[in-house]
Amino acid sequence: MPVFTEYSAASRELRVLPSFAPPLPRLSSPFTRVDQTEKYEVVIVGAGPAGLMLNLLLARYGLSDDSLLCVDAKPGTLKSGQADGLQPRTLEVLKSLGVADEILNDGCHMEEVAFWNPSANKDEIIERTSIVPDVAVPARYQHEVTIHQGRIERILETDLLRYSKRGVQRNTKLLDARIDEAGNPEFPVVVDLETDGQRRTVRAKHLVGADGAHSMVRRCMGLQLVGESLDHIWGVVDLVVDTDFPDIRRRCAIHSPAGSVMVIPRERIATGEFLTRLYVQVPEEATPDLDQVPVNETITAKADARARRSKVTLESIFQYAEDAFKPYYIRPKENGAVDWWAAYQIGQRVSDNFTVKDSKGVNRIFIVGDACHTHSPKAGQGMNVSMMDSYNLAWKLAYSINGLTPDSALPGKPDSLLDTYHVERHTIAQELIEFDRAFSSMFSGKIGSREDGVEGLTHDQFLEVFSTGNGFTSGCGIEYPENLIVEKELGQDIKNPVIGTDYLSGILRPGRRLLDVRLKRHADGNRRHLQDDFLSTGRFRILCLTSSDLLDPQGMSAKTLTTLGTSVIQHFPASTLEQVVIHPRLNKTFTWRNVPQELKKHSEMRFHSGYDIDDVYKIYGVDPAQGALAVIRPDGYVGTIAALNDVNRIERYLAGCLRKI
Repeated sequence: MPVFTEYSAASRELRVLPSFAPPLPRLSSPFTRVDQTEKYEVVIVGAGPAGLMLNLLLARYGLSDDSLLCVDAKPGTLKSGQADGLQPRTLEVLKSLGVADEILNDGCHMEEVAFWNPSANKDEIIERTSIVPDVAVPARYQHEVTIHQGRIERILETDLLRYSKRGVQRNTKLLDARIDEAGNPEFPVVVDLETDGQRRTVRAKHLVGADGAHSMVRRCMGLQLVGESLDHIWGVVDLVVDTDFPDIRRRCAIHSPAGSVMVIPRERIATGEFLTRLYVQVPEEATPDLDQVPVNETITAKADARARRSKVTLESIFQYAEDAFKPYYIRPKENGAVDWWAAYQIGQRVSDNFTVKDSKGVNRIFIVGDACHTHSPKAGQGMNVSMMDSYNLAWKLAYSINGLTPDSALPGKPDSLLDTYHVERHTIAQELIEFDRAFSSMFSGKIGSREDGVEGLTHDQFLEVFSTGNGFTSGCGIEYPENLIVEKELGQDIKNPVIGTDYLSGILRPGRRLLDVRLKRHADGNRRHLQDDFLSTGRFRILCLTSSDLLDPQGMSAKTLTTLGTSVIQHFPASTLEQVVIHPRLNKTFTWRNVPQELKKHSEMRFHSGYDIDDVYKIYGVDPAQGALAVIRPDGYVGTIAALNDVNRIERYLAGCLRKI
């Protein structure tokens, strides 16, 4: 028997425990309760996808159960119906959180869209006129995924329980919310709750309404939805279908003489069968629910919305579907094949304000998701835009609470970083409403027919709207406007280090997400995705695309890396700033001895070849002979770009976002 000496480090257990996202550092005073009053730094109302995303991110960023409370009126996650589609950008975000694998493995991948229109052959009635890619823009995932919203909620909540012992406080409804600065100026938001019949009042620094289209938070704050409702009613059904329609497992847009149908293939279920969702146009009229009536609409001459929608039955939806699918048959596969159905009206509305401030101008109340914008499900945006609202807000809220922003160094002063939530997400909501209005109106129209002497919609017109909107619907073409943390203007005397304007294809652009590229890591030859260096841990990143002079100790690349490592990174709170470095094709192989020591110190496992797999410099619009710098925000969006030697611009930008130490 061999004889040996064994030694185990005290930290050995850390090697076998699951990996956790590192919390953000905290410069503000630790949160403690000094009296018996129930207080929280953040209270979230609603635990749908938007609320869970926000709760999970804030918990990952380091807010404890003492600091963070999320409540929901429901006893558990959603059991049926509602949203089911995840767009490519949302999948990228879920991947950055490490929660995408089950969704990608078990969800239905929609890679193609089939368009069916009236046929010139009277016997055929409808015919397939084209099949196009579902995602026609560069993205890490070239498809959408459909999977049950309740399953997405369960995946998010399961991960939340790694960071929170309490998780979501269920069976808890909001009774009232108000701002009362006189009672406690540090915790001015008063929230009345009822849990299992027991009432209680809590105080908070911030309240977030993620409680859906009928948001109680929105109503308590006097915020109103502005927009319009169309008269189109649609029925939606989830079922196991029996049909001879050839494209039932593709996403389909069907315009038939009898009406319009959208087909959304769904995931495989426990029985081994596959679900299908049908959106079926119903020839009825409707008006909005009373609590969702936009301020610029009247209902005096209209009947009650619920009464009108109550005319729609499951049988009538199937009858309209059968008529639209002719000459093909379609029906539930067997008794019990229908999982869920509903009737709804198309409407596009958005709140004028996504935040409410106290008397000092401090943002205290936020609304996210359907609480601040409602639209049709045709473009598959509801759950995606809602979760991205939370993704935008979470890091900003955490930075402000943790004292990591310049303004947070002065207690009681409004934090300008929080103002950017409304600026950015309201802009996107308005764009969503405009696109959804055009897309829904065209989808609800008839192709090739004349009504009241007006020429009908053509297939080419509909296809053009679908294609041009792909950047928006995929989430990959979102662009935030100029603001505190989006610096687009370089100045008259500064040459743009980025060449080109095809931003959707990856050209670096402040306000747009950083496109994923594939590259090879220098340290170990690992072939990887660049987005895997930009995990959702709440950190800013400096992306340094070095130039072809990297191996010259006196070259611009070496000087920049040295300055970044010695004079920039150390000036900001520890671990809030990471550096990712890419190099172009060089004239010889090299080792760590041939590059500045700061490169290995700050980027040993984030240093990659920009040419071995993808031509990163070409994709990003950067000249390898010149290089470039960019700051990537914690949510993966480009904040600013600069010439390789313009380190001062990078430091100035960061100083506007991060508190210097």
